[in-house]
Amino acid sequence: MNLVELRESRGLTQQQVADAAGMSQQRLSEYERGVRPVSNMTLAQAVRLADALKIRNPRKLLEP
Repeated sequence: MNLVELRESRGLTQQQVADAAGMSQQRLSEYERGVRPVSNMTLAQAVRLADALKIRNPRKLLEP
C-alpha cells in the first residue's frame, strides 16, 4: 500500500495525519505524490508518520 492508500484506509485526511506526525499538510502531500521521496524522511519523521497511520513498523513506509 502507498501512503495515500494507507491514509484513506484509515479514514484520515492529510491534515489529520500531518498534524499527528508533526509535519505540514504540504509536506505530507509531497510525500504522497512522490514529489519528495519517502526514502528521504528522517527516522524520526518515519516513526511519527507510522504512529499517525497506526503502523507498527516504520520501515513499511519505505517499501516500494
